[in-house]
Amino acid sequence: MRIPDYKPFIGMAQQLLFRSSRKTRALAVAGLVFALTTFGAVAVAPATVGAIQFDAKTVQMELPLPELSAQIEALEEHVEHFVREDKVRWGDTMGTLLTRMGINDPAALAFIKSNSTAKDLLKLMTGQMFRAKVTEEGKLLQLSSNVSTDEDAVRKIVVNREQYGFTAEDSSTELDRHVEMRSGVIHSSLFAAADAAQIPGAVTSAMIQMFITNIDFRRNIRRGDFFKIVYETYWQNGNFVRSGRILGAMFVNQGEVHEAAWYEAPGQEGGYYEFDGKALKKAFLRTPVAFTRISSGFSLKRLHPILKTYRAHKGIDYAAPHGTPIYAAADGYVKEIGYRGGYGKLIVLQHWSPYSTAYGHMSRYARGMTRGKKVKQGEVIGYVGATGYATGPHLHYEFRINNRQVNPRMVAIPTAKPLKPHHLRQFRLVTKEMQHRFAMLSPEFKLAKAE
Repeated sequence: MRIPDYKPFIGMAQQLLFRSSRKTRALAVAGLVFALTTFGAVAVAPATVGAIQFDAKTVQMELPLPELSAQIEALEEHVEHFVREDKVRWGDTMGTLLTRMGINDPAALAFIKSNSTAKDLLKLMTGQMFRAKVTEEGKLLQLSSNVSTDEDAVRKIVVNREQYGFTAEDSSTELDRHVEMRSGVIHSSLFAAADAAQIPGAVTSAMIQMFITNIDFRRNIRRGDFFKIVYETYWQNGNFVRSGRILGAMFVNQGEVHEAAWYEAPGQEGGYYEFDGKALKKAFLRTPVAFTRISSGFSLKRLHPILKTYRAHKGIDYAAPHGTPIYAAADGYVKEIGYRGGYGKLIVLQHWSPYSTAYGHMSRYARGMTRGKKVKQGEVIGYVGATGYATGPHLHYEFRINNRQVNPRMVAIPTAKPLKPHHLRQFRLVTKEMQHRFAMLSPEFKLAKAE
């Protein structure tokens, strides 16, 4: 006698248990019991062959039934969730971000705003990535994001929904450091060439600041100019976190080769040096703003566009769009800040004696700019505007020696000190490695490697 196979029916019932409502689950249990009872009856029926009937012995079997009640209880405790990711957009608040991620959980938002650890998630930065686990009803199960990074690690905050409320965890994860090598040829613009070479925008901007005292990136870049660059990137679990420092770069502008590498002498602040050991950084930037044109030069007699009288113009006016960043021309501190008549919003930086610089007609000051604040060369101190006596947005820039305005284009700009001989020997090892890396980026090297 063949015992019917009841396993497929049990499997179907189990699927119904885990995919259906309470009512359907109950029907599934009842159906399973009915099926097992029916099969049990068939198992003890007399067997028949042709017209002859045989008395079959009763077969008694213990059919192990699954613990259906335990499975139903486990299913009730299991909560389905969805994983969602989104980046912070300009103007986002935590509320708008959570709504866009499909989260409707006032209790979770209240916890984030009140908890001392979770509160750091409110410091949103454009482009910051958030990851969330959410129920079908929009309840938050988990929310996490990297809130800050330092040289070697990233700080991450995770909010979890527990049985009796929410918890927040603050942890740090070490980052993996990679050294990237890229090269590009300029066909339309520097940034287009850098994008084609998959170079982060922050690295491209850093390369401009690196060579800005030797190359006029506004007017002298030509089609066919090319660059090679070696820089750091930092990764977490295979995901890109941020770019790091440029270690070395070559820029060929109209046939002129510019090469520099980062070097940090023991006990001293690091900097970029040309391969002969001369400091790449000049004492003052060539121009403190990315401008479209010089709208007015240094002159001892100029017709004032507003006052309509001839008077001295002891500075240089750089026309630029409203809101263009203005950079500190050199290291120093804020000597003067405020609204000053025809200058409009003005900042005066005091550098080492006897040099100072002035920046007028600003639309606004950079955050944190106060009297006495120390600034670094290239740091943003304000933004182009048209305050004071101005007919349009531009920067009025003055270069002063002993508080007397002079024409910066007629003054020999001092440079930073070169490397000392005992540091130069160590620096040559750095330049040798950079030259090898630059050679690896050349087409000739790639062709030889392929052959």
